[in-house]
Amino acid sequence: MSHTTLTDLGWSAHFQQQQNDDCPLTPFRISAVHRDRLTGLCLDGEYSLLPTLATGSYAVGDWVLADDQLRAKQLLDRQTCLSRRAAGTGATEQLIAANVDVLFITSSCNADFNPARMERYLALAHQAGCYPVVVLTKADTCDDAAAFRRKAEALENFLTVVTLDARDPQELRQLLDWVRPGQTAALAGSSGVGKTTLANGMTAVGGATQSIREDDAKGRHTTTARHLLPMVNGGWLIDTPGMRALRLSDAEDGIAEVFADLEDLAGKCRFADCSHGGEPGCAIAAAIAADELEATRLVRWQKLQRENLHNSETLAESRARDKSFGKMIRSVQKAHKGRKGY
Repeated sequence: MSHTTLTDLGWSAHFQQQQNDDCPLTPFRISAVHRDRLTGLCLDGEYSLLPTLATGSYAVGDWVLADDQLRAKQLLDRQTCLSRRAAGTGATEQLIAANVDVLFITSSCNADFNPARMERYLALAHQAGCYPVVVLTKADTCDDAAAFRRKAEALENFLTVVTLDARDPQELRQLLDWVRPGQTAALAGSSGVGKTTLANGMTAVGGATQSIREDDAKGRHTTTARHLLPMVNGGWLIDTPGMRALRLSDAEDGIAEVFADLEDLAGKCRFADCSHGGEPGCAIAAAIAADELEATRLVRWQKLQRENLHNSETLAESRARDKSFGKMIRSVQKAHKGRKGY
């Protein structure tokens, strides 16, 4: 696949405004992030770049400006950014992908179908500013794929849901239609739902696939790193590894958009501080009693709100500690230089 302009690589006015007309640096799109280097795409092809920041500061899909020595001198501001709180006990943010236009949220028409997990990815997409498309694979192995589609559509108003056989090139066209030339999509979801098969079909790039375990429909990890790949229609695709835990932080707006129906109902409760736990005049409780709302959806909404609040506060505290520690180090260095007569 040949590209002749920066626009073909995803460049836009947003990035152009960050580069001075007389800037001698060359724009590169980050296609892979390694432990001590970056892989970047430019009009001349693919190059290995030296980072000037910690590699964790870069995400696949980023744009950087590099000098003649192939040093990434400037990281350009992103249009969109997908991130999560890193797995484990540390309070750090982990970048998933940058400058993504469409997020394909993958699940399947079997035991892997998990509304709570999909709601997390939907909140992630909305918070980042990406357009979400739910992709339900293995429709060919299911007796009633339409039932799974209806369950997914109920998660959010006007949600786009596609059911397909990931191995069928004709059905994959449904996904290609959502990504125009020069735009970027990302694949996200748990392992074993066919993300690698989807990626192979949309990019014509071969890759290994793994079978699923019949007892629980869970697959093995195939994708172990993120890469920016050219799609057959001129778009770009970032295939992400299956994430065992997607811990949201600073995602209040995204959660509110996914649960807009509950947000609207909450505004009709008699008390502004209603906890929806049995108070009189609770509009949400009334909707549940009238079978207009599933009680489990309320539970999932409240759980995500609590988790997001906790993670956001923890990350904020971590950033504050890092900032204070940095100030202390600079103060010590300054005092040390003063004693040495510098």
